[in-house]
Amino acid sequence: MNVLDAIKNRHSAKNFDPNYIISSDIKKNLLEICLENAPSAFNLQHWRLVLIEDQKQRAQIREFSWNQPQVTESSMLVVITAHKNSWQNKVAQRVWSGATQDVQSFMMSAIDQYYHGRLEVQRDELMRSAGIFSQTLMLAAQEFGLDSCSMVGFDFGKMAEVIHLPNDHVICLMVAIGKSTTQRYPKIGKLPFDEVIKINSF
Repeated sequence: MNVLDAIKNRHSAKNFDPNYIISSDIKKNLLEICLENAPSAFNLQHWRLVLIEDQKQRAQIREFSWNQPQVTESSMLVVITAHKNSWQNKVAQRVWSGATQDVQSFMMSAIDQYYHGRLEVQRDELMRSAGIFSQTLMLAAQEFGLDSCSMVGFDFGKMAEVIHLPNDHVICLMVAIGKSTTQRYPKIGKLPFDEVIKINSF
């Protein structure tokens, strides 16, 4: 499947075949593809993923997710969190360790200038990177013949308790992946091009 087909065919699946199994190898392959290729600001790879495999834990999550069936029916459920301090030097240095010393020095300085003391920027970048990662994951799943649904309809505080979220992390969203059991709804209600796209300014 080419990229355009993946984009056009992907839809938000609301019901999955609970008997469909994605092998551990395919799950790992999917995640590795995204980890190696999804872009992030300054290559900081802010995302930290929690793969929910335990069915009792899935049932618990469904209780505070408006009883959405995707939580327990999907073959793969990924909670995407982000490390709030990934911009700080000891973490940032790891992702630039393969660069020349000049590049490393430049990037450490640029990262510090961009993030230091700017809490709103720090949080915004986490969410942007998580959004990019989730879309990459859903398009990769489409290539594997799988359906997906990004989800934010859950209690973030309770989710933090269930996954034992560290204090220096934040929950962004979760993605359910599997085989849809319902026909894809037509893409309706799309706003006109000229209403959404402006040239140079509003």
